[in-house]
Amino acid sequence: MNAKAIVSIGMLSSIAYLLMLLNFPLPLFPNFLFIDFSDIPALIAALIFGPMAGILVEFFKNVLNYFMTGSQTGIPVGHIANFLAGILFILPTYLLYKKLKTKKGMTLALTLGTLTMAVIMSILNYYFILPAYTSLLKFPDMRNLVVPAILPFNILKGVIMSSIFMLLFIRMQAWINKITFVKNV
Repeated sequence: MNAKAIVSIGMLSSIAYLLMLLNFPLPLFPNFLFIDFSDIPALIAALIFGPMAGILVEFFKNVLNYFMTGSQTGIPVGHIANFLAGILFILPTYLLYKKLKTKKGMTLALTLGTLTMAVIMSILNYYFILPAYTSLLKFPDMRNLVVPAILPFNILKGVIMSSIFMLLFIRMQAWINKITFVKNV
């Protein structure tokens, strides 16, 4: 990575961290599920600089958030979950968009990213994340919430993030393609 990429990843990580602070719950869902738009800068980083840049943005925003806000468990279980959810959203989106570089391709890529994130995070929540909260915080077993709450929440979160990203992408597509083309030359 060159200096421009490193600086850009740092800036996008900072923006992602700030967006992560602006989280909010959605009505009808458990109060521990929050939506934020911090995956959008990570997706932009992945599209411009490659998948490792997107992963780094996801990593740095979560590390910053953990050190600044802490964790109820003392262990960053929620931050690890957020990191995994972000990666599961941006990587499939990036990989499919690289094959179909159109607006329709991006729509399909975002759909794939949303479904991948929702399904795999449901599995991870059932087997690892929710049992970790049960063990560390002595919560009751919450795995019964995976299908009625966590899966629909992640689908809705993906749809909302995808919609906002598409509004940005329509304006930025030519610029992203230009930067990516110049970078690859």
